[in-house]
Formats: sequence, C-alpha cells, structure tokens
Amino acid sequence: MKETMTSRERVLSAFNRVKADRVPINYSANEGIHKRLKDFYGVKQDDNEALNEILGVDFRGIISDYNGPQIHEDIPNRSIDLWGNRRRWIEHDSGGYWDFCDFPLSDADEETVANWPMPNPDHFDYSHIPDTCKKYDKYAQALYCYGDLINGNGMVRGMEQTLIDLVTDDPAGILLADRRFEIQTRIAERILDAAKGRIDFLWLGEDLGTQDRPMISMEIFREHIKPRFKKLVDLANSYGCKTMIHTCGSSSWAYDDFIEIGINAVDTLQPECKNMSPEYLVEHFGGRLSFHGCLSTAGKLAFGTPEEVRQEVKDILEIMMPTNSYMFSPTHSIQDNSPTENVVAMYESVKEFGWFK
Repeated sequence: MKETMTSRERVLSAFNRVKADRVPINYSANEGIHKRLKDFYGVKQDDNEALNEILGVDFRGIISDYNGPQIHEDIPNRSIDLWGNRRRWIEHDSGGYWDFCDFPLSDADEETVANWPMPNPDHFDYSHIPDTCKKYDKYAQALYCYGDLINGNGMVRGMEQTLIDLVTDDPAGILLADRRFEIQTRIAERILDAAKGRIDFLWLGEDLGTQDRPMISMEIFREHIKPRFKKLVDLANSYGCKTMIHTCGSSSWAYDDFIEIGINAVDTLQPECKNMSPEYLVEHFGGRLSFHGCLSTAGKLAFGTPEEVRQEVKDILEIMMPTNSYMFSPTHSIQDNSPTENVVAMYESVKEFGWFK
C-alpha cells in the first residue's frame, strides 16, 4: 500500500473521525528497549528521528527547554525535577526505573505550599518553537500540558495525602494543584503563541482508575478535576487545537463528562481494565471520541510470542478501524521486559494490517 496523506493529515483525520489512508502510529518506550530497537534496526543511539521513521510514527512533541536558574538543591542519590519531585533509582531484573520518593510536601501547610519553589514561565526558551514546528511540519504536533492533578500532586505530596486532600478540600493540596495548573497553562500559552497556529493538539493527562474501579468518586471528579480541565480545553479551542487526555486504568466512567467539556480523544485505553476493552469503548463512545492506545504493555507484548502480538494487533485494528477514529499506540511506554522481537512484530503488524480500503 502507498501513503497518500501526510502524518498530520492522517492524525487530524482520526481526530475528526474521517477515513484516512492508514491508521496513525505512535511510539513511546523506556530507555532499555529504546536502545535495543536502535541496535536491531542499525540506528545510531543519538538518532531518535531515524527510529521514528522506521516505525512509521506520525506524531512529534513540541516542548520548551528550561534555561533559568537551578530551583531545587541537589540531594545525594536522588533525581530532582523543576517541581521539586524526588526520585530514586530502583533496579529490577530487566533494567530499572526512577521511582518517586520522600514527598517533601506530605505534611506541608498552605503557607509552605505557597512558598514552594516552582518554575517561572519566563525562564523557558520559546525562541526555537517556530523552527521546530517548521522542521516537523508534515507531522502531527502535540503540546504536552498534562495538568495531572492526582499524579502531579502525588509526586511531591504523596498519593495518600493527595486523595485525602480531594475528599477534605485541604487548602494546602488545593493550592498546590492550582499553582501547578496555572504555571503549566502559562507555559502552554507561550508555546502556542510562538507556534503561531501550528500545534495540532494539547495532550492532557489525569489517571482516574485502578484496574477494576474508579480511583475517586464522580462527585470529587466533578468538583476538582473536570472544571480545571475545562479551562485547558478552552485554552486549546482558543488556538484552534484539538485535545487528547491520557487516563490510566478503568477510566471510561468519566468519558461522558470529557465529551461534555469538549475533549476530542482519549489515550492509554488499558484493555485489561474494567470497561476498557476495544469492544466496550467502540460500543459506548464510538462516533463521540477518538481513541489512542489499546495495545497493552503488560500483556502479550511483554509475555507472549511475536505471533501472539501480531494477532493482538490485528484483532484491535479490526474492532477500532471501522470508527475511522483510531490511533495505534502501546498503552504506556514500552517496558524493558518486552522482547525486542515482540516490539518489532507489533510495528510490522500495524503497518501491514492498518490500511483502509
């Protein structure tokens, strides 16, 4: 089959639920498997773009680099980001990962949160945005503005305290969320201004479910989560952008409310979770949302054979493609325990079976 669309045209077709030439493809992976894939394809380790081209990836992310002063002091054996989140390295059989720890705001009061150092939107480099957008002009360009109240607060305040904050309306936790959302929004506005209309969609995020149930009640969702994301959707709309939201776990219970505030697409779509199978999503939300994800990183991709992965890709495409709104992607970053041959089989299969007739 021969491509007749640019990547951007293909992705926007999926957002608009219009048939394209083939299903759009996306990719995300942990560093270990990322390196192994480059070795498999004979790509230099510093050439991410070459790997994207081989895999057929239709998406590119647009970010602004921080160029301000150091915000938080270094701590031995810890990785600390701009927000003060602390992580420690955890080894496992197939590699390792940086896990959040310490939670320095776990017992913080409102005054402490108000004075907690956070990045200044003026301290980011927006000057390269027009050139970056031009470089990736044929691709769908995403601006990451997650919001992510639960995870974002939880990384620095602890998950338990974060959930308690939402139940009790704790002023410290609410202020932390508001400060984070405000700064992210201002950074996003600066990037959107610099891009001059070339950003295609804002990529939002809020993990809402465990494997088999909601993480929070609908009442808490509508009080604390929904109105904050409505502001981000309104921001996207003011610049002519679409919106997609990443939601882990069993989260389809919130999708009708997402539709109500104008979100266009949902991401992750862990098929092993309750009410998250491709069949369920198409039956309940087909024609109202676009879909991105569905290929579980905790299933056959990690523990099956290449042929089983190939069949899973084919099955997902057969269910999702008739909606004209599906974008193929693993549910999360591909983990290091996934055999290289399985990942190769996944991308070869979607490029074989993902063509529209």
